[in-house]
Amino acid sequence: MASAEDLPRSELPDMTHGHDSETIESWFDRTMHMDQYGTRLPFGSLGAKGLTHRFVELSGADRGRELNVLDASGGYASACLGAGSPVVGAALSRAVEEAGYVTDEIHSWERSKLLELLFREDGLWAEQFPADEYHVAGRNSGSEGMEMALRLALESRFDHRRLRPAEGRGHRDIVLAFEGAWHGWTGGLLPLLNKRHYRIGLPSVAPEPYGFTVRHIPFGQFDAAREFFARHGDRVLAVVIEPVQGDAGIIVPPAGYLREVARLCTDSGALLVADEVLTFAKTGQFFGMADENGPIPTDVSVVGKSLGMGVLSTSMVIARRNLTVRATGAISTSDLRPLTCAVIRAGLEHIQAEGMLEKSRALGEHVAKRLDEELVTVFPELYTESRGSGVMHGVELTQRVADRLGEFRETMIRSGVFVEFMGGAGRRSGGLRYVFPTMRVAPPIISTLADADAIVERLAAGSRSFLEVSA
Repeated sequence: MASAEDLPRSELPDMTHGHDSETIESWFDRTMHMDQYGTRLPFGSLGAKGLTHRFVELSGADRGRELNVLDASGGYASACLGAGSPVVGAALSRAVEEAGYVTDEIHSWERSKLLELLFREDGLWAEQFPADEYHVAGRNSGSEGMEMALRLALESRFDHRRLRPAEGRGHRDIVLAFEGAWHGWTGGLLPLLNKRHYRIGLPSVAPEPYGFTVRHIPFGQFDAAREFFARHGDRVLAVVIEPVQGDAGIIVPPAGYLREVARLCTDSGALLVADEVLTFAKTGQFFGMADENGPIPTDVSVVGKSLGMGVLSTSMVIARRNLTVRATGAISTSDLRPLTCAVIRAGLEHIQAEGMLEKSRALGEHVAKRLDEELVTVFPELYTESRGSGVMHGVELTQRVADRLGEFRETMIRSGVFVEFMGGAGRRSGGLRYVFPTMRVAPPIISTLADADAIVERLAAGSRSFLEVSA
């Protein structure tokens, strides 16, 4: 197994400066911070710069040993600019000093400048979301954004003034979702997940007359979608879809599928809600709801994670102008506050000026080739296949690895690379095969080809080490 001395070391500052040595030694958060994983990884972080994190072993014979670890995940896929971005740092500093903190009932110069950058006639997102057809809101997180998207769909069938179902919409009581989908932890979103582990023992959706039923169909199957709409299209209120399924194992739908789902929604009068929280800025363009013919129209799109540039948890809900909520019914403390807008604008301007999305396409193709050739082909005992889009890739594990996931992940970290693992779609209908947990390789878009090569090399080294210790 590679030791810390064997791993390339980046030019990192002394990030222990200013830390109280006794606190570092005790790592008080190990007992005080709620453990939501069952078992946490036995490493601590002393800081990071760019893609390189400085970890330390917290237990065992190597306790106290430092590791320089390349980040191939981007902090739950949120830190698109890596750690310590001077662009983000400058925006934060300026915004704290100058931008103020008004809520959304007061017009904000910072908010105005961000929305102008995105939605004016020649704005970055104007082709996808023309300003005369869409409006936006902000939320704290991707889950909160998806909650609002669902709320907009439900409000669309309700008469706000008369407090009763809207004429011609009240019978629409089905929200269509997909097997393996992930849309967030919050209570309103749990019905969209067809994973019993996350739903059992928690409250279900309210009963009729104002409840709804969630139905799940296989993702990526044309016939399943067409058949469902042929039978129930008049009752479908909304379809909630990920352009690329994340937690299911980075499942990329076949060409034409997303546009066909959009057509089925339009023809039936259903709303199309796109969950772009994970895919935002990772598919080689800002939005995953697009194909060779251009943007795929949606009624609501939610973006998040990378939107906060790795320093803020935020999301944006972009909805057609006719989709609204009752007065004061969805006010949020964090609705596009000036500081948030300043950080988003600075980050997006930087991404655009540096051509990062265009570069990420070439980077993604390079990563895909190396993952297939140097992991899947070389280690068939560990991996079944590699798949992905842009810089977002998944390498599906075999059952041998899935059964020892904690050990496998620790081995990777000690080999100098940090990756995250998606739950996998599990068993699916429609004759689709079982999908085991998948290793997500989605480095920040500041990554170079050399960074990508180093990540794959360390993944290969970790794979060899795992085979040695698990033989």
